[in-house]
This record gives sequence, structure tokens and C-alpha cells, in this order.
Amino acid sequence: MNNIETVRNFVIEEFLPGTNPAELGVEDDLLNSGVLDSLGLLKMIAWIESTFDVPIGDTDLDPDNFSSLAAIDGFITSARQGAPTV
Repeated sequence: MNNIETVRNFVIEEFLPGTNPAELGVEDDLLNSGVLDSLGLLKMIAWIESTFDVPIGDTDLDPDNFSSLAAIDGFITSARQGAPTV
């Protein structure tokens, strides 16, 4: 399973139970649509750190890193490569 599928499954399980995975597009805005609120974002960040074994520092807390499945995938990929994420 790739990063996007893993993240999509987590988002649906935690924040959109009963949603068909096909209904959550990779570019859908998770923040502005209300799927993730501030507490949901904290939960997402903690989950990313533990699931993908990537540290998330203060400079990584840019909302753009977590705005969509594609953005989260890009963040995870960059963090694993040790590249700046913002």
C-alpha cells in the first residue's frame, strides 16, 4: 500500500467513517473542508510520526504540508529523504 492509500484509509477511519474511499480525492482540501480541525490535525501529525517514522518539527507545521492527501504524501516523501519540507 502506498502513502496516499495509507493516509486515505486513516482519514476515512478516523474522520469520515462510512465514506467510500473513492470519494476522497488526493487533492481534496482536508483543512478548509472541515475534515481536519485543529485537534484532528494534531492527531494526524502524531499518527504520521508513528506510522511513517518521520519526525515533525516546528518548522514542518505549515498547513500546506497537511492540506490534502497529495500534500501529506509529498511531506512524508521529503521527510524520509531528509529534504526541507517547506
